[in-house]
Order: sequence, then C-alpha cells, then structure tokens
Amino acid sequence: MADQTVPVKCLVWDLDNTLWRGTLLEGDDIRLPDAVREVIVTLDSRGILQSVASKNDHAPTWRELERLGVAEYFLLPEIGWGPKSESVRRIAEELRFAHTAVAFVDDQPAERAEVAFHLPEVRCYSHEQVLDLPGLPEFTPSSVTEDSRQRRHMYQANFRRTAERSVFTGPDEDFLRSLELIMRITAAGPDDLARVEELTLRTSQMNATGVHYSDSVLRELCADPAHDVLVISMADRFGPHGAVGVLLLARNAGFWHLKLLATSCRVVSFGAGAVLLNWLIDRAFEAGVHLVADFRPTERNRMMEIAYRFAGFTTDPCACASGHGSPTDPDIQRLHLIPDHRNEPDTMRLVTEGLLTGR
Repeated sequence: MADQTVPVKCLVWDLDNTLWRGTLLEGDDIRLPDAVREVIVTLDSRGILQSVASKNDHAPTWRELERLGVAEYFLLPEIGWGPKSESVRRIAEELRFAHTAVAFVDDQPAERAEVAFHLPEVRCYSHEQVLDLPGLPEFTPSSVTEDSRQRRHMYQANFRRTAERSVFTGPDEDFLRSLELIMRITAAGPDDLARVEELTLRTSQMNATGVHYSDSVLRELCADPAHDVLVISMADRFGPHGAVGVLLLARNAGFWHLKLLATSCRVVSFGAGAVLLNWLIDRAFEAGVHLVADFRPTERNRMMEIAYRFAGFTTDPCACASGHGSPTDPDIQRLHLIPDHRNEPDTMRLVTEGLLTGR
C-alpha cells in the first residue's frame, strides 16, 4: 500500500492524453497545454525528478518531446511496448530510489492498475489529477535548496560522468584527474543550513556519528565563535555535485574537537572523505593542536571508520581533552590524532577561502 506521507522524488509520466493531448500513433495534432508545462517546470524547480513510461516507438516520441521543448526535463525515459510496471521499476532502480519515493500518472485505469498490482508502493494518479499535483503534500518539499533546484542537472551530469568512466581505460587516479574536480569548503551560511541538516539526517554510510542537527541548533552553532560549521561542495567538468558534506568543529585550547563529519555516498569513489580529513589534519598541524573526533560505529558506516583509521586516528588516550568530559552517548568513541603535515590532493583542487587559520 502506497504511503501518501512520503515525499515523491520522481514522477513518471504517461504521454498520450496524459502529458500531452492526442495520441501520437493515430496521427493526432499533439498539443502540450500551458498548464501541464507549468506543472513540469514547477516540480523540476522543487527538485522532483521526472521520467516517462510510454507505449510508443522511441524515436518519433522523443522527437515530439523535443519539439514541445520539454525533453530535457525527463531522465531515463522508458518508451517502448513492455509493461508499464517494468518501465517504472527500471527507472527506480537506475535512480536508486525506493518505490515509496516514486509516483506514476496515466490516463488509462488498466495501466494504473497494472503498476499498482506489481509495484504496490508506487503511488498512482489519473490524468485528471495532473494540475493538482503541485498542491499535494507529497509533491511539496518542506524546503527547497539550491541543490534541489539543480537536482536534475546533477543527475544528468552524473549520467555523462558514468558513461565517460565506462569507456576510460586508464587507472582510477588518472580518471579522477581527468574530471578536473574542485572541492570547495566554506563556512555555512543561512542558505546552506537546510542542506546541511539534510546531510546530517539522511547520510548514514559516511556519517561519523549519525547525530541529527536541527536547523535551530545549526543556527546556534554558526553564531558561536567557538564552533565552525563547514559545508563542502564539489563540481567537475561535467557539472555540479552540489553540497556533498558537512564538518562540525569545536576549537578548544590545545585541541580541536571534530563533532561530526558526514559526506554524501555519491562522492565516496572520489575519495572526498580522505581529502577532507587530510585537509583538517594539516590545518590542525599548522595551528599546533591535537585532533579529537567523535565516532559511533554502526553496521552502515564502516567506510567512515576506515577513513578515520587510515588517516591515523586511534583510540589511544591523551590528556589534551581532559576536563572536557566524556561523550554523553556511551556508544560514541572518542578518537585521537597528533597531526602532521599533509600534502594537497593530486586528484582534485581544494578551494578553502582561508578557513581554520587560527583564532
């Protein structure tokens, strides 16, 4: 049974008499109503991805979408003669979305029933509901960030990136260099906090503690001169990756306390976690302080534990943080490292704008 309270991440459209007016194979004069075009644009601006599941011949159908000026909005189109449920399933798998995050709209009750039978968690809507979709709660995100507005472009860039990797024959490091990666680390501003909160809430595999920091708590920390809330974004020659990480640091006399490090799983293959840790370690070395990091091991964040261990963090005790108490959560370990100099990464360019230069 589909859960109407879960936000929709992707809407899959039927075409004939749903997205457009007319039936392509019958030679109708195909029209796209302005109101439907506005629905497409509105959902895209909210970060809701869109695709197509249509029983038609692919080439003329795609040409029609291009003629109407909306082809660019649809990722992974499934245009052919198989069951609609299989089309929707493939789209969800390619996007790595749970079925609960996918919706389907079609004018034919039989097609909706076929999808609902095979994919009961996918929400189905009739063509009569199209104009109402932007007003429904499941199509109305609680916040729309810059990353949300760029989500389709980021997915399209990643498809191009993946295609390039599939034909690249050299070592992984050479491929990373060919991407011309840029990592930018900046102090979080008010416009960044929604994405930072989302990262603390949704990232599990590359999240050191799993602690969720609310918008109000993040605002307090940003205003506290003893804390740094840093947001990490990445881009390459194919396009933006968006905000991919958050680093929460408390600077104390003699040691810096890394309370949280979380990075998006989609940049794990670029070594983003190791680059961040090495940058922080080098800044601490220049400042002449030790590093203390909170870490709570879980079944899912083994990669983050490896990143900490590989960077040199240990559970060896040190007096540097004595007097600052123990973690309130008994499952949180307190790791320690005496910093040394770390070189700049050779697979990406770092832009840090003079952060962590000491107080």
